[in-house]
Amino acid sequence: MAKRKASSGGIFRKFIIVLAVLVVIGLGGTLLFYYLRYFGPNVTGNKEYLYIHTGENFDSVYKTIRDEGIVKDTTTFSWAAHNMKYVERVKPGRYRLHEGMSNRKFIRMLALGEQDPVELSFHVFRTKEQFAAFAGSKLETDSLTLLHYLDSAKFVQQYGFNTDDAFVMFMPDTYQFYWNVSPEKLFKRMYAHYENFWTPERKQQAAAIGLSPAQVSILASIVDAEAVYDDEMPTIAGLYLNRLRKGMKLQSDPTVIFAMHDFTIHRVLNKYLTNPSPYNTYVHTGLPPGPVMMPSVNAVKSVLNYKKSDYLYMVAKADFSNRHNFAATKAEHEINARKFQKALDEHNIKK
Repeated sequence: MAKRKASSGGIFRKFIIVLAVLVVIGLGGTLLFYYLRYFGPNVTGNKEYLYIHTGENFDSVYKTIRDEGIVKDTTTFSWAAHNMKYVERVKPGRYRLHEGMSNRKFIRMLALGEQDPVELSFHVFRTKEQFAAFAGSKLETDSLTLLHYLDSAKFVQQYGFNTDDAFVMFMPDTYQFYWNVSPEKLFKRMYAHYENFWTPERKQQAAAIGLSPAQVSILASIVDAEAVYDDEMPTIAGLYLNRLRKGMKLQSDPTVIFAMHDFTIHRVLNKYLTNPSPYNTYVHTGLPPGPVMMPSVNAVKSVLNYKKSDYLYMVAKADFSNRHNFAATKAEHEINARKFQKALDEHNIKK
């Protein structure tokens, strides 16, 4: 009888042990299941970034992830996304992908909107159309939308500009934006940078030469278009300020080229000088209504810190060094001009 009880007890203990082992195995399997679905590596190295456009829903994001092979296992990604309630928290943006990211880390990044910012670095652009095309190629917003804002009198008026001079707000530098930044926020950030540049001291410098900050930038755009070398900028700025004070037409070739909208012109011919555009300073006295290019910071500083001289005239040197001969009298200028015209003829430069 005692032996039977001992035997029954041994069987029960074995049953408990087997059951415990099965439970441990089951828990281990469950943990492994969840680990692989949540914490196991799943993101591939096929793409550097995932772009989620404004207004996209989870189905659209899932399709992109599937079609572009962004994850190895789309089933576990979808399962994790639903369990983490990401389907209700889709945020637009540009997200950097790292090979081997887990579903949990990947989805958490997307749900929190942890974007990788876009670096917008630029020096100068000839036209606002060129700048808009550049920015539109880097950001979600397109160039036509940016141009629409630049050409909106009501929009730029809030910053104290008009549609002719609003382009001076964009100062060459390196900026960081989120890829899906709105045009309104982009303009606000650019204006803040512009305002930071125009310190009270610089505004006083502008007032001392009788120009507003915007007018300084407009003149700087002409200086920048004329100068290949920065060390000539203060001299060129001083020359044009002399002409402005005397009421003389600026007669700047870059303004004619801008008026013609033909930046392939290398020789400004007499037939171009009668173009009635308000940007043509051979026809109109004073500054043009807006910049003829995006001026560099050095050009703006050169206007504010111009070099005093008696110069009223300038012409490119005949040696094609991209430097200039400056003159205080018309007679001296005509001698310099004839040398340059002769050099153009000798090199058969007709346009």
